Amino acid sequence: MLESSDSTPHTSDQNASRGHWFGLIGFGALASLVVTAAFLAGVLTQQRTTRQHGEFSLPVLLQARQLIERNFLGVLPEKADQEHGMIRGLLQAIDDPYTNFIEAAGAELDTDRLSGRFGGIGAEVTQSENGEIVLKPLAGQPAALAGILAGDILLAVDGEALTATTTVDSVVARVRGEAGTTVVLRVRTGAGAARELRIIRVEVELPSVVWRVLEQDAAIGLLDIDRFSDRTPAETRTALTELFKAGVKQVIIDLRGNGGGLLQSSVDTAKLFLDGGVILYHARRDHAEETYTADAGGLAAETPLAVLVDGGSASAAEILAGALRDRKRAPLIGQKTYGKGSVQLIFELEDKSSLHVTNARWYTPGRTVLDKLGLEPDIAVEPGTGDADASLQRAIEYLQAQP
Repeated sequence: MLESSDSTPHTSDQNASRGHWFGLIGFGALASLVVTAAFLAGVLTQQRTTRQHGEFSLPVLLQARQLIERNFLGVLPEKADQEHGMIRGLLQAIDDPYTNFIEAAGAELDTDRLSGRFGGIGAEVTQSENGEIVLKPLAGQPAALAGILAGDILLAVDGEALTATTTVDSVVARVRGEAGTTVVLRVRTGAGAARELRIIRVEVELPSVVWRVLEQDAAIGLLDIDRFSDRTPAETRTALTELFKAGVKQVIIDLRGNGGGLLQSSVDTAKLFLDGGVILYHARRDHAEETYTADAGGLAAETPLAVLVDGGSASAAEILAGALRDRKRAPLIGQKTYGKGSVQLIFELEDKSSLHVTNARWYTPGRTVLDKLGLEPDIAVEPGTGDADASLQRAIEYLQAQP
């Protein structure tokens, strides 16, 4: 997802299979490659909107609503649900997959994910096949210290019982809150009795980058970028510095499963690997085309690189991959990327829900069009089976063969 707010408004992406964390939350957007926060790779600005009464007249819509209220036989949904339905109807008429509406709970999770930190208790939440909300605490975090055990069933949050229709996102939104505040959870271990726990939230950082020196070759470092949040450029700089201190001479950037994030974050990350020049072209309606460029002397501008990609590499991840490929800095190894070349603005509405509006398109330095096409790998590798990581092994072989 590429946003300006993936993103001044903000941009973002996720992988549901990694689960949601109250303290460390994994991404859920890429889970089924559903276009949600995961593929907002280009958000330019986050803005707050207020209603402008009288600015826009909708007589037909208001007439239809009044007729339904006066004549409908059944029970009408709450006013907020009706409004949200109207918004969704408008978006359906627009027919753009990336211009979408996010309920308040999901919008809050997007914001947390893109900022890279939030108030939480440090526990992963998943949903079992029978609909129960299952907890897994992180060692040393408030949830574990309060006595929550892996596999505990969450029954209620602050006295509000969970139901069969309760979603993981809504649970995470309820449990999170400002650091220093208290949340009361009712949980059950197995078939045991329910118990209540009062837990004080702490600020939890959500890293977007992990790195290591490869066991196969101590001269090669692996830099795994999970998403592009506010923190990613600084985390990438730290990772590179640590890898160089460890004697690494070559780097593999792993963008597999990275659904995107913030536009500016991907640009600032790309600058670390380039010695000046174009990163991307950005085109908006009624605006002159903008060119995003790198400064001279990026931290890893002379470091031999390889980039791992797959069908889950989207938006902001494609910005970095496309820039490094077109600038002849690195080959793309793996499978074709997702293909998202648009940018969304994220607007916060009065009820804390958000509206993502496609506002721009971007192109690689070679002016590659991304939408529905993606980036073809320079070195195609079929997905590995079992424990074998064929793409990683191919990247190692490529770098080892470099002079």
